[in-house]
Amino acid sequence: MTRSFQALFRLAVRMHLSCLALASAAFPALGSAQSADAIPAKYRDVANRIIAAAQADSAGAWNRIAELSDRFGHRFSGSQALEQAIDWTVTTMKADALDNVRKERVMVPHWVRGTESLELVAPRRQLLPMLGLGGSIATPAAGITAEVMVVASFEELTQRAAEAKGKIVLYDAEWRDYGYNGAFRRQGAVAAAKVGAVASLARSAGPYSMRTPHTGNMSYDSTVTKIPHASVTAEDAMMMRRMIARGEKVRVTLKMSARMLPDAVSHNVIGELKGREKPAEIVVMGGHIDSWDVGQGAMDDAGGVVAAWEAIRLLKKLGLTPRRTIRVVGWTNEENGGRGGQAYRDAHQSEVHQLAIESDGGVFSPLGFGFTGSAEARKLVEAVGTLLTPIGAGRIGPTGGGADIGPIMQTGVPGMGLEVDGSRYFWFHHTDADTPDKLDPKEVQRCVAAMAIMAYIVADLEQGLPR
Repeated sequence: MTRSFQALFRLAVRMHLSCLALASAAFPALGSAQSADAIPAKYRDVANRIIAAAQADSAGAWNRIAELSDRFGHRFSGSQALEQAIDWTVTTMKADALDNVRKERVMVPHWVRGTESLELVAPRRQLLPMLGLGGSIATPAAGITAEVMVVASFEELTQRAAEAKGKIVLYDAEWRDYGYNGAFRRQGAVAAAKVGAVASLARSAGPYSMRTPHTGNMSYDSTVTKIPHASVTAEDAMMMRRMIARGEKVRVTLKMSARMLPDAVSHNVIGELKGREKPAEIVVMGGHIDSWDVGQGAMDDAGGVVAAWEAIRLLKKLGLTPRRTIRVVGWTNEENGGRGGQAYRDAHQSEVHQLAIESDGGVFSPLGFGFTGSAEARKLVEAVGTLLTPIGAGRIGPTGGGADIGPIMQTGVPGMGLEVDGSRYFWFHHTDADTPDKLDPKEVQRCVAAMAIMAYIVADLEQGLPR
């Protein structure tokens, strides 16, 4: 995932304020038949049926995550594996008898990692695990050999700027959170180039490591020289810091053959449960079908796509058809461009969307949903949340959204993000360790139940969510 919920919240609030007058006309005030107080009693039996059915299917969703992950592996934008996974998803959704199954074309960035290596050459020789960061340029063919300068923050780099020229800057920042530590990945090359560094390295953004480097997107500034940028493990970052603290000079050779190719054709993949009364009104939910080019992309984010997909399958199995259409989307190119979410907005912004729900935090034990929308709509979704307390997922947080639904939220659509126990998420995020075994089948099924209940009830309300 690539955009903070806080940024999405600010965007959504501005849109809600600017559209409030129009929205109030399009979405009338609640009638007594749709009071928040009435929702728990009206839908309790349905919610309990969904929970029971989800928990009875002890590993159905997990098996599908594993099949998608094992069959195609990682699914990076521009890759054949991604398009094969999308085609398989279309075929399998049709076999599941979902409605209106289709692909929608999206042009996506195509960065190729190529071969790469990082070798410690002084004070001793050792190959170090590393991953080039997405969008980085290559090194010269012979690589870049230079002394390493370790800093703990951008502030320290600024204070020691005179020492950086001709060196490789290593950001060794202890874990705080993804926003703080991810900044060294995203902005580190620009800051290092400004003080004359020839390359930069960032300690992996995670609280736990078994020498597992993390990849992810990085950025350049057109006014600053571009330098190669890569990730190293926490263990090796700390080792190089210790060596330097002892008075030793640390030198490494970085080799990267990364390149950016012309944009490639990809697709969003879509399936639906068509509404019985208002099929043109949509509750959309899903995750991103692409992944980084390491691991298997099981947690990030095959799990999010499958949880939404399985939620529709579960509703069909129970014979539950809401008033409005529930649409599941596997968005493409969330990881290094966000083109899928933008293309979805452009293709579907004329439709009436009641709610957008995203799952992109791993399908671990669900805690509830974050929600961004009007106060009146919040009362309704909080009432729905009470029906999720049997699976520990009843909390409705102050803000919700996600990178893929962010663009449609900018048009005024309320947004939700599935919130889970994320204590282990950044152990595996964007690493070779993102594989299906990290997910608990029972937790996945609870995520399916949470998505199914929230989507079904909102889609079945007599009146739309107030804007």
